Amino acid sequence: MNGEELIVTYNITHEMPLSILITIYFYMTGLSAGSFILSTLAYGMGIKKFKPVGKVGILLAIFLLLLAPATLIADLTQPLRFWFLFPHLNLTSPITYGSFLLTIYPINCLIYAFFMFKGDMKWTRFFGLIGIPLAISVHGYTGFILALGKARALWNTALMPSYFLVSAMVSGIALMILTVMIKGRFFSPEKKVNRDLVYSLTTFLSLAIIFDLFLALSDVLVLLTADAEAREAAFLLLAGDFRQYFLYVEVLFGALIPFIMLNLPFTRRSLPAIGAASVLVMFGIMAMRYVMVIGGQVVPLS
Repeated sequence: MNGEELIVTYNITHEMPLSILITIYFYMTGLSAGSFILSTLAYGMGIKKFKPVGKVGILLAIFLLLLAPATLIADLTQPLRFWFLFPHLNLTSPITYGSFLLTIYPINCLIYAFFMFKGDMKWTRFFGLIGIPLAISVHGYTGFILALGKARALWNTALMPSYFLVSAMVSGIALMILTVMIKGRFFSPEKKVNRDLVYSLTTFLSLAIIFDLFLALSDVLVLLTADAEAREAAFLLLAGDFRQYFLYVEVLFGALIPFIMLNLPFTRRSLPAIGAASVLVMFGIMAMRYVMVIGGQVVPLS
């Protein structure tokens, strides 16, 4: 243009379709799935030492299932249209299957709880065993929702469903440990914590943390060796704006330090230390949800 330099500046913001409410929804469905599966260890699989967590586990699962869909509906631009997901089916979308799972799973939980409190162990076991794949599916599909986001480098990995499912078990076990400790200390006739049960749950928690860390490490390593967008997503977690949530809250304080506390000789039998480790784990998993949902939308679309 007659030798003059033309400078065009664009100020385009990238809209985030998934809000913090979706992060909370993922977190609560994970807690519910973990609580339900722990409940079935006694009443579905017959492991008697876990019987004390059976009833409290299903009550927690139902309570969380009442809260979780509320956050999902609140996130909608037009919440009163949530029922449109049922008559307008899209068989290629995991959200369609998730809508029905979020209906069938709570119903199964209610029936399972009914027979449990009634004392009918035959039907309790039946609906408990049915509920295990439903619980796994309810939280596994949330991972599929993100994994099928092909343009989001942080989400588009086959590890995502497993990553979400394992982290659900981590947070569910941590929640159950805290519940058992509070229930035993303040709401039992003996005012005493069932130490054997707590120690058994901490063993499960330690193993789940190892698996969760393995998946987190695998995810980052895959990102670092993939294309430019994937490497940018890895940089976001390791050195970018989300490093404090991923490296410090999720990995260090939410996994490594709790694992050490649960396994050092002078802390692994300490109820205060176990309780503190469980609280840290729950914050760590919440950070993981935040990093994946919100952080995954920070990297520009491919």
